[in-house]
Amino acid sequence: MSSATLPTFGFSTTAEEVVDALASEVTGKNGTRPIVSIYLADNLTSCTVLITGTSLNGLGFETARAIAKRANLVIITGHNAARLQLSADAISKDQPKANVRTLVLDLSSLAAVRKAAAEVNAYSEPLHVLIHNAADTNGIYTLTVDGFESQMAVDHFSPFLFTKLLLPKLLASASTSWVPRVVAVSSEAVYMGPGIDLSLPSLAKPAPGSPQMEYFVRYHEAKSANVLFAKGITQRSGGKIRAYSLHPGTIFTNVHEKEANAVMLKSVGALKEDGKPNTEIFKWKSIPQGAATTVIAAFDPRLSGEGFSSSISHIRN
Repeated sequence: MSSATLPTFGFSTTAEEVVDALASEVTGKNGTRPIVSIYLADNLTSCTVLITGTSLNGLGFETARAIAKRANLVIITGHNAARLQLSADAISKDQPKANVRTLVLDLSSLAAVRKAAAEVNAYSEPLHVLIHNAADTNGIYTLTVDGFESQMAVDHFSPFLFTKLLLPKLLASASTSWVPRVVAVSSEAVYMGPGIDLSLPSLAKPAPGSPQMEYFVRYHEAKSANVLFAKGITQRSGGKIRAYSLHPGTIFTNVHEKEANAVMLKSVGALKEDGKPNTEIFKWKSIPQGAATTVIAAFDPRLSGEGFSSSISHIRN
């Protein structure tokens, strides 16, 4: 199937529908080796995808579940080994033929990031796609073990370091039919503030009560950093890596169930007093619909060669 005949994805498209629609494209062109594996006569081909932040009832989990339907190996991460295994078990139950590997990754510690990267670099499999989905969502001012404000550290500093340490492995997966991809799940919150103060004291450890620590301002800054991060990779790699950031839509996930987040979201009317989504103000996507944007950024050939990073992909709220 040529790019011209690929379907148009919309608001209600799910992640699994995207994986199925792109199947013939991601198997490679002109007889080249497939990038994402399809079960043909039970023979697998090679594709490895790593996704951070894959807890149940979240976007990362649904992204992993959909991709695992066709990828040779999906690596899922989380800081809690027991909860991470629950996600792996759920994917395996839904996709019995899926090859899922767990990786304990604590993004609140740079030492832990280095340890996890070393483990990935020791894998025999290549790494074709790296998806940064994890984020600090507790809504409370805290510092990491390295002394950084946790939201910026988990959402940007650690993903930056993790990507840098995995760059050789990503670059090694390149072929005549594939350019490695890095995907950062951002948010339309990039439009909800003044931008990022790039001075280190503000960026790394803003004082409690400072403008940067207002709930939505700090989230805006962290998500803006995701966009700049993806744009920087695209520009500095000279075309050797394609990086994209995206807004997945407004989605009710496990993030909204956390008390601190719920209080703030109720205050602006996003959630009702009972904690349920306020559909009178926002048009909400389901989790499978929200995860579709990530899958598009990871595999849609229509993004190839564009050399840009955007907070809006083919699907937007």
